[in-house]
Amino acid sequence: MIPVPALPYPYPLDPAHTALVIIDMQRDFIERGGFGDSLGNDVARLEAIVPTTAALIDLFRRQHWPVIHTREAHKPDLSDCPPSKIRRGNPSLHIGEVGAMGRLLIAGEPGNQIVDALAPIADDIVIDKPGKGMFWATGIHERLQGLGITHLVFAGVTTEVCVQTSMREANDRGYECLLVEDATESYFADFKAATIAMITAQGGIVGWVTPLASIAAALEPEA
Repeated sequence: MIPVPALPYPYPLDPAHTALVIIDMQRDFIERGGFGDSLGNDVARLEAIVPTTAALIDLFRRQHWPVIHTREAHKPDLSDCPPSKIRRGNPSLHIGEVGAMGRLLIAGEPGNQIVDALAPIADDIVIDKPGKGMFWATGIHERLQGLGITHLVFAGVTTEVCVQTSMREANDRGYECLLVEDATESYFADFKAATIAMITAQGGIVGWVTPLASIAAALEPEA
């Protein structure tokens, strides 16, 4: 085990059984003209973590550890999207409607792609998820089991929704979860802070939290 300085106490990283999960760093959430923008959010907050997230991905690739990317994506006929989800909120454009980057949150559309700076490479795993969490209706748990993964390091957006949901799902399945706090973001600063507090509360009820510098120093101490 490699101890990584973290809250609420050092995270025991298992180098033989660890994967990185990048949640929903897709154009629909990160760039103007996407779904996040249609909800009236300041997408620049999310765009700001792209360099840190890229550095985290590079760190894991140097270790030759699995990198997983998720996209919140629905089938073109919306058969996997509950009508209640389409109706919810008061966006200028709803899921499935045509925006500046194609149909919003639809698999295969330009806006549904991972931002260029974080683009997956051939060895990465990419999953499309119809819900907020990465485990529902994706088969990723079985793939992780096949790889022998027991530890998951998380980054991506948004902290309080898809990231936290995925961490809680992973926690219930027995994974040891670590969130890299400067490689995750919310449209709302107080939501991010509250989520970090919830994750680390009561001795790490959901998992651990650490900055990129701490995990990088633990994995590459002489770098």
